[in-house]
Amino acid sequence: MYLRGTMREALKSILGPVLKRATSKYVAGETLEDAAELALRAGQQNLRCTLCYWNDGTEDPEIVVREYSRILSLVGEGRINGALAAKLPALKEREDLVEQVVAQAREVGAPVIFDAHAPPQTDDTLKALERYPREGVGLAIPGRWKRSLRDADRAIELGVRVRVVKGEWIDPDHPGIDLREGYLGIIRRLAGKAAFVGVATHDAPLAREAMRILAEAGTPFEQEFVYPLPIEAALREGAPYGAGARLYIPYGEAWLPYSLKRAIKSPKTLYWLGRDLIGGRNFVLPSLDPAQMPAAPVAN
Repeated sequence: MYLRGTMREALKSILGPVLKRATSKYVAGETLEDAAELALRAGQQNLRCTLCYWNDGTEDPEIVVREYSRILSLVGEGRINGALAAKLPALKEREDLVEQVVAQAREVGAPVIFDAHAPPQTDDTLKALERYPREGVGLAIPGRWKRSLRDADRAIELGVRVRVVKGEWIDPDHPGIDLREGYLGIIRRLAGKAAFVGVATHDAPLAREAMRILAEAGTPFEQEFVYPLPIEAALREGAPYGAGARLYIPYGEAWLPYSLKRAIKSPKTLYWLGRDLIGGRNFVLPSLDPAQMPAAPVAN
């Protein structure tokens, strides 16, 4: 255990600066200013954004709320066309703070989507959403959880938005769930019933099938992508549907450790980062043709 921890720290010390340098020109970074700059560039390419402050778990919830408020203020000032991704555990499930965030979001017309965490924490998210049905709020539902179909049904009942993701957290009781099948299972459950669906995946074939199902059912949807992963292939799949697209832009001091963890687990990501570092290439934001981009959806 000690050796494993030592190796992990060594990798962080070696790869941390490399990762930060390799992604510095196309990833948001540690401050809201970094995220806003990327959101502005994305807007110039007709891509909306979702901003998320990634806390490290030690901040007082009031600090997190102030950061959320700064994000919403940028939207209210018209500086970015964005939504807020909020983390309920970071607010310590305090109803007064959740109310404060949702009230400001309503005022500026920005959707608030609560991110997914461990499976049991979804109960807290759904309880919070019960207080704000159809008021520009929603939640992320992962394809890798057994409970997700039930959560999708509840989201339909509440009339809230849903962002469908593959998910980072494994269902401890059902670790063998196929991610793609689980993802499409949620899409099928939402099709024809959900208020609005975010198709959040970089998997082009998966995105294509998900959008086909939703389009045939007449369910409004958009694509969503997490930076810094490549988006071009999946983005092209949305063109036949005139699908809008947005970038999920995380920032904060907790962003770099998370990105490093993902890079260490993924040889493909390490290769991609190394390629850009050695080749000196910058990530170019793909452009979404204005002709294919629908008007911004009304917050439900």
